[in-house]
Amino acid sequence: MTEPQPMTITLPPLRITVNNQQQVNLEWMPQAQEQLPPSQPQIPENWKRWIALNKLHNKAEQSMIEAMKQQGIDPAIARIAINQVMAEPSYQVGNNMAQLLRKLESTLAIQQQLAALSSQANRIERRSGVSRQEFLDCYYATNTPVILTDLMQDWPAMKTWSPEYLKEKYGQVEVQIQANRNRNREYEIECEKHRKTILLGDYTDQVLNGGENNDYYMVANNQNLEREELKGLLDDIIFFPELLNPEETHNRVFFWFGPSGTITPLHHDPVNLMMAQVYGRKRWRLISPQQTPLIYNYVGVFSKVDCENPDYQKYPLFKNVQMIEEVLQPGEVIFVPVGWWHQVKALDTSISLSFTNFVFPNCYTWQDPNIKAW
Repeated sequence: MTEPQPMTITLPPLRITVNNQQQVNLEWMPQAQEQLPPSQPQIPENWKRWIALNKLHNKAEQSMIEAMKQQGIDPAIARIAINQVMAEPSYQVGNNMAQLLRKLESTLAIQQQLAALSSQANRIERRSGVSRQEFLDCYYATNTPVILTDLMQDWPAMKTWSPEYLKEKYGQVEVQIQANRNRNREYEIECEKHRKTILLGDYTDQVLNGGENNDYYMVANNQNLEREELKGLLDDIIFFPELLNPEETHNRVFFWFGPSGTITPLHHDPVNLMMAQVYGRKRWRLISPQQTPLIYNYVGVFSKVDCENPDYQKYPLFKNVQMIEEVLQPGEVIFVPVGWWHQVKALDTSISLSFTNFVFPNCYTWQDPNIKAW
């Protein structure tokens, strides 16, 4: 009889041997060392963000490599890092969105180029005798600013309102103002930090005696016309019946009062508005909504740029902005269409009223940014 032969079965990582005595031997097979891919060079997270930002802004890759080289990064490592960022799924999704955004930006830029051909491009038209239909057709519906010069002629306020009048008639009324604005450049964005309650008489003394400054101002957000004690001010005006609804004044009519030098920083309003200049003058700087990509709008409706002293090193795109400048005189009303950027400076002690209670639809949906760091 033939003896059974040893048998070997290989089941990695085991080798099983059965000898002729039917004994089983288990043996671990030697394992080949796993070949790990060569490690990729790593760069700090801030450089990854820088790469992503510049690629999404369509910057040339070679110029990015040169910039990284100047900061001590080897060009080969820079190229690898750029490729790594571009391979990230999150970047690829963002790049798709950036392409759609660039198309929108180019459309706006073309519209602005065409608008600049108009003989009216660098000024705001001053008009009188504008009917409701003409205002709707030529200005409201076309998103075109205009200054109306004949709407306040019969206002009692034009004869009576002055700082002295406010103090005499309403001096004991508690009001709210924005205070300590000089301590915080973002006093409008962080307006809640600057609320202060004061007697209108005491505030008027500050306005009259403080000279030109931007440290305190009674603004729309203070909502002082919602105070019952100040409702009498509305008796001194006549709502423009062709344009405004006198039945809708709650949170739709706003009182502004401050010294020369007050500045409302560059922003746009979420609705159409009118501002009536009763006392003093204000200089308005306006920028069309088509130029929004040049405005550095990072938070809400506000820009980072100060029109009084733009920092072109920090905000170079703003050099390309086409701005309109007008001085609003007492007795004039400016229509500021929704979305138009504006910065306003009081040239004198100033009293103004603003209105959003139009007889036309005036409610819109905005998708505002909230970018805390860029």
